[in-house]
Amino acid sequence: MTPNLRNNQDHLAEEFRQSENYLLQESRIALLKIQSWQFAMKTPEVGLHYQQEAANMVKQSLLTFVPNSFVLSEEGFHYRPIEN
Repeated sequence: MTPNLRNNQDHLAEEFRQSENYLLQESRIALLKIQSWQFAMKTPEVGLHYQQEAANMVKQSLLTFVPNSFVLSEEGFHYRPIEN
């Protein structure tokens, strides 16, 4: 008699696909923000106020400092040290 083993490959593949899609979407948004900022900096017709807003948008969303402890806790390093 063969033992009843649960196969989690489908579940793991779906989780991986969802996380890849999320990263792809976030990367596209980041690229659009950078392109908008570059356009604002290169175009002299764009007002100074818009240039400042674009620079602030990039700094606040893309260039924010995140401490290592925050990343480790978000990834669950402290809860599952054996799996790391």
